This record gives sequence, C-alpha cells and structure tokens, in this order.
Amino acid sequence: MTLQALLDQAIALHKAGRAAEAESLYAKLAAEIPDHPLLLFNHGLVLRDLNRYGEALKRFEQVLALEPGFVPALNNRGLVLAELKRFAEALASYDAALAINPDNAEALNNRGYALSDLVRFEEALASFDRALALGPRPLETLNGRGLALAGMKRFSEALASYDAALAINPRHAGVLNNRGLALTEMARHGEALASYDAALAADPDYADALYNRGTALVRLKRLGEAMASHEKALARDPGHPDALGGVARLALGLCDWPRAAQIAAKLRPGILSGKAIIPPLVLTGYDGDAGLQRTNAANATKHRIPVTPPALWQGTPNRNPKIRLMYLSAIFHVHPTASLIAELFERHDRSRFEVCAISFGPDDGSALRARMVKAFDRFADMRGASDLEIATFLRTNRVDIAIDLMGHTPDDRPGIFSHRPAPVQVNYLGYPGTSGADFMDYVIGDPVVTPFEHQNFFSEKIVQLPDCYQANDSRRAIAEDTPSRLAAGLPAQGFVFCCFNNNWKITAPVFTLWMRLLTAVPGSVLWLLEDNSEAAARLRQEATARGIDPVRLVFAPRVTPAEHLARHRLADLFVDTLPYNAHTTASDALWAGLPLVTCRGESFPGRVASSLLAAIGLPELVTENLENYEALALRLARDEKLLASLKQKLAQNRMRAPLFDSERFRRNIEAAYTTMWEIAERGETPRSFRVEA
Repeated sequence: MTLQALLDQAIALHKAGRAAEAESLYAKLAAEIPDHPLLLFNHGLVLRDLNRYGEALKRFEQVLALEPGFVPALNNRGLVLAELKRFAEALASYDAALAINPDNAEALNNRGYALSDLVRFEEALASFDRALALGPRPLETLNGRGLALAGMKRFSEALASYDAALAINPRHAGVLNNRGLALTEMARHGEALASYDAALAADPDYADALYNRGTALVRLKRLGEAMASHEKALARDPGHPDALGGVARLALGLCDWPRAAQIAAKLRPGILSGKAIIPPLVLTGYDGDAGLQRTNAANATKHRIPVTPPALWQGTPNRNPKIRLMYLSAIFHVHPTASLIAELFERHDRSRFEVCAISFGPDDGSALRARMVKAFDRFADMRGASDLEIATFLRTNRVDIAIDLMGHTPDDRPGIFSHRPAPVQVNYLGYPGTSGADFMDYVIGDPVVTPFEHQNFFSEKIVQLPDCYQANDSRRAIAEDTPSRLAAGLPAQGFVFCCFNNNWKITAPVFTLWMRLLTAVPGSVLWLLEDNSEAAARLRQEATARGIDPVRLVFAPRVTPAEHLARHRLADLFVDTLPYNAHTTASDALWAGLPLVTCRGESFPGRVASSLLAAIGLPELVTENLENYEALALRLARDEKLLASLKQKLAQNRMRAPLFDSERFRRNIEAAYTTMWEIAERGETPRSFRVEA
C-alpha cells in the first residue's frame, strides 16, 4: 500500500473509534518516515484521544520543529499542555497560533479555557467573546463563557450563557452540571437540583453531577439523600477529589458513626497522597493531628487556587496617616462569629486606626448587621464582585492590613487574598487553624491554641495574644425572661447536662461517655441543639443502644440569640466535645453563667474551650484526657456545693477576668496589628511574636 493509502486507513480507524489500532499503525509509519508533518500530527491526535498526553506533546513539537507555523499543531499542543496542567504554556501555544491567524475561533475558545484555568477570568471572557463574534456560537464556547462569568461571580450572566448552550444541545451533561453550579451560587437550590438531575439523566455515571447534586441536597437539608448522592459519586469515581470529603462531612452531620469510622481510615492516605480534598473544617471533626490539618489545608487551597496570580501589592509603602485595617467576611449578619467580634469594631482606636470592612455575604436586615455597618469607618457591600475586583478595591484603597474572618469555612473567598492586595494579610477567628496558603502572613492565636512549638503546623507566622485569641462582646443581651423547664421540654427535676454545639461535633467516644454520665446520675438528661431531624433520630437510636431511654435526650430548637443565652439558666453543666471543642457556644455558656467542662485537644480546634476557661479564671475545669473529663463532670453532677461554688466564681469573674474585658482585648489585638505593620514597614519578612499583656 502507498503511504497515502496507509494514512487514509489510519484516519479511518481513528474516525471509527478504533484509536488503539490507529495508533499502532501511525507508530509503525512514523518509525519508517520520522519527518512527515501530517503523519506526526495525526499520530499526536490519536495519542491525545488515548490520554497519552506526554507522547502526544512530543509528536506536536516534532511537527512544529518541521513547520513552526502549523496552526492546528500549535492549537493541539496547547490542548495537551492544558491536560498536563501546564496552563501558562498552553496559553503561549494558543497565542502563537493566534499570532498567525487572529481569527481562529478554535484557538480563541481554547485560549479562554486556559485563561480560566489561570484564574484570569476577565481575559477569558474577552477571548470567548472574540470567538463568538466570528460567526457561529458553538456550545463549547458558550459553556466556557459561562465558566468565566461564574469565576467573576456574575452568576446570572453565566446562567444565560449556559442556557444558550443548552438551546443547541439540551442534554449536554457538562453544561447542565455547570448550570446547576451557577444556580447553587444564586441560592436557587431546588432549580440546581433539577439541573443536576437532568445532567444525570443524560449521563448516569457523571461523578461531578452526583457530587454537586449531593451538595444541593445538603443546602435543602435533605441530608440522607445527599449522603446517597455523594456515595454514588465516590463509587462511580473512587479518585474524585471531593467525593470522599462530601461523604465525610455527611457522616458527621448525620451522626452516622459507623460510616464515619470507615471514612476515617481513608482520610489520612487520601490527604497525604493529595488525591482527596477534604474540607478542612470537616477534617477537624475527625482528627486532631495538626500536621495532617496543615497538609490538608494546603491541598485544599491549591485545589481551589491552582495558580497563584501576580501580586497587586509590589512593596510600595502606603503612607496612610493611620494604619488602615480592612476586615473581610461573608458573615456581617446574625452569625456566631459576628456575635463575638461586633464590639471590637466599635472600640477600635480611631486615633491610630482607620477601620473598614468588605462584606461578600448576605444582608439579613438584622439589628446586628446595622450595628456592624455603623461601627466601621467605611463598609463596602461587594457581594457581586469577583475576587480580582475585591482585591483591586483593597489595593486601590491602600489597605495596610487585610484580615480574613473566614478561613476555610462556608462562603470563604481565599482567592481575594491570593492576589496579594495588602502588605499584611491575616487569618483570624473564622476558622481555627491554618489557611495552608503562602499568601497569608499571620494567624492570630494565644499560648493555649497556638503554642509556638506548633509553628510547623501553620503556614502563617503565629501571633499570640496574651489572654485569649477570641474576641467577645460584653454588650450581648440576655433575655430577661427565662423559660420554664416545661416550656423548654426539660423535666421539672433532675440534673441537666447541656451541649449546644452543632451535632456534627459529637463523636462516638464522647457520646458514649455522656451516656455513662446519664446512667450514673439518675433522673439526669442531656440537652442538645436540634440540628437536623435525621441526626436527632440517630442520636436517640445510639442512646437506646447504650441502654438509655431516648426521652432523656432533649433537643432545643433554634431561637433568637438573646433567648438562647437566657435558656442556659435552665442547665446545670455544659459538657464539651472533642476533637472539636465548643467555641462561640463555650463563650455563650460562660457569658450566661453556665460552667463548662472540657478536654484539651491536640490542635487549635480542640483547645479553644481550654483557652476560654483560662481567660475567665476557671482552669480547674480543663482536663487532659477523656477519663479525667468524665470523672470531673460526674463529680460536679454529684457535688451540689462544688458546682455552686464554681457558678459563683464564674459570676464574680465574668466582668473582671480578661475573657469578657473588651477594652483589654482591643488594646491587645491593636498591639498585634501595630507590630505586624512595623515589621512590614521595615521591609522585614513576617515573624512569630507574642503580645505582652
């Protein structure tokens, strides 16, 4: 057969879906004729379809060595580089193709995807729009345009672009999945679920759609169905980076401890291999290993921000008359973190600091929201802005210290800080641990939660406040009227053990310990927060399995903050969780006058209650292991005088110990900010330090 006949045969095999046979024929021909550009190019196409990207790249580069201006080779070289996650090189290859043919719609389309992968969404959108202006509106370009718009937080426009793509092919699973993601971001969770279901009708094995469907079900509080969807995603694709984390989160949220135990065994190897991206907040409910938490946080940051964008701040001093602080958060509304920090915003020393805020969360119209808006010198609501737009706003406004109040929590925006808009960038309060990001300079802690010997567990430098890292609001109102025990669903008599932590923090060992306490204290009950009905039902089942009448578990519905604080008066003792302690809930209990028993954990999340108790002068309520924790809780339940003396001590310390001394806290954290700024002004790299009381 002639060379052309053999080439035609290989092309026919490839078109017929027999790529392996086509590749074998191309390989044989290339060995005999190593400098035939079309042969090498077609071989590269087959190798790409076989996911043999390294070999495909070699073929396209051989073609370009022979014909440097061969646009299809430049374009396909870019596609292979993108598959190899070499996005900057892919972009360069597309740009080379466009330098030869500026109106190549395919190269413009692929260029848009590469720019999105490089988190350069504005440029990506421009590239997609140029491609669309050339003529037909291909589905892939409309889909890519939607992804770029979503990256810019312009979700309504992204949705319109996806809908235009679906007008071409209503059953395109990838577009339907992306449409669901946009609807999820718009809090239209029912519609998002329908879009994911449509994607799965088109492709039942689509793991991304199964995972995203589970996330929508979580938002709809249908946790059992969400678990089934996440498990299907994991079964379809055991290597899916997010599915294991989704199952892990729901096993905790449902208090499904047998499933949690199975998942726990998979977390460490998945994290250390980098194959599983576990939400950092979820991991803290499983494992107190601070080193593993840092590795996982770094993995999560890299997964979300695969390419660090160029820094907006280039080292030029801001020369502001005062240190300009900017707090960034999605929770400037009724939220546990907001309830802690509102007074700090009001108390900041305006003679030395200009205090500003950027909100990228909802406005709930609450009194707390209005109070915080009023507390700032400048408050910017930037819900619809992209990460780059917010980062640019920070740089334009010459912010000296940018404080992230989110960390790795829902609705966080680490991408803002990845642009390095400020000379000093701080991780504070929202997430109890490291960001794992090289663009964050400091984490604010204290000697208990962040001892300096734990520095290796943080990507940031540790700053220790002298008393407790956690801000508190000494102006928080407690409702005057206390409900009756009957109104709260509690028995008229008997000891009330209380834990108002979210149910996902309750682990099997701690719950078993609590059941032993109920056995040892006749007539006692355990008062828990009503998180979700499925978790409540499972906790009652677990109580029954441990020989406890499930009616001795009482679930408290959510009420207003003032009413919630008031009902603490009905409890006798707050019992804490591990490996993730009570945080805001511990402050709630202590502010309301309810003693708390805790066990000091290994890492930041498990050491917060110990820090709070030390700062209010009750270190005797901190234990070092669960055996001592149980013994102390039992002793207090049996010794009425001892418990009464602790309540009296708490009442005396409440307004004179450091924990609720908001003015003292303000001075300490401002000293920390001042030192951070002085280090930056001298051009020095960040370093750990402690603020002296």
